[in-house]
Amino acid sequence: MNSSAGAFVIEVQNLTRDYHLGETVVHALRGVTMSVASGEMVGIMGPSGSGKSTLMHLVGCLDTPTEGSVRIRGQDVSSLRETELAVVRNRRVGFVFQQFNLLPRISVLENVATPLLYAGVPARERRDQAAAALENVGLGDRLRHRPNELSGGQRQRVAVARALVTGPSIILADEPTGNLDSTTGKAILELFKVINSSGTTVLIVTHDMGIAEICPRVVYLRDGLIESETGNSRVF
Repeated sequence: MNSSAGAFVIEVQNLTRDYHLGETVVHALRGVTMSVASGEMVGIMGPSGSGKSTLMHLVGCLDTPTEGSVRIRGQDVSSLRETELAVVRNRRVGFVFQQFNLLPRISVLENVATPLLYAGVPARERRDQAAAALENVGLGDRLRHRPNELSGGQRQRVAVARALVTGPSIILADEPTGNLDSTTGKAILELFKVINSSGTTVLIVTHDMGIAEICPRVVYLRDGLIESETGNSRVF
């Protein structure tokens, strides 16, 4: 793979992650190396226990590696302190999870605005940006609803809007269709395709075989290692 320096937004080098469960050591990742170029849409697939979610958590600065390095937009985040990792997460990465992770007692608008609150954005600006993000995912008429008043697909769209509201350059989605029926899941994957078309880098961890239909590149993990890869990376 040829590239010029700085072409990659994500660079993972010889990444390992071990977990200690009593006297047992689980080798979740065993030396993964991969790079993702700006504007790519990459699917990460593999059986349960293959290391998919562990890789996602490390790339998203939700965990730190046992060995190896993770670079986000050229910055080595592998050894940053928690406060520094929080800044990277808030400014550069948007997350979408299988369980939606929405706060049930507040409105959809307030849920989407939450990352902006942590970023210190003024209240009126928070509301305007959150409303715009919801409009972009087709929920402009649901601002005052609470999560339990929405369908599963709508709740996942709220989660996507929340991930987008800070304007991150990277979206990480961990099993985003896992709790959805096949038709709704396909619609959510198509939404990620639209997001990617605007230049946002998207990584999707999933069991959903439909991922291969929308991702130009799919990486397959097994037993903590990259087993194979289809497609080609795009380097701009």
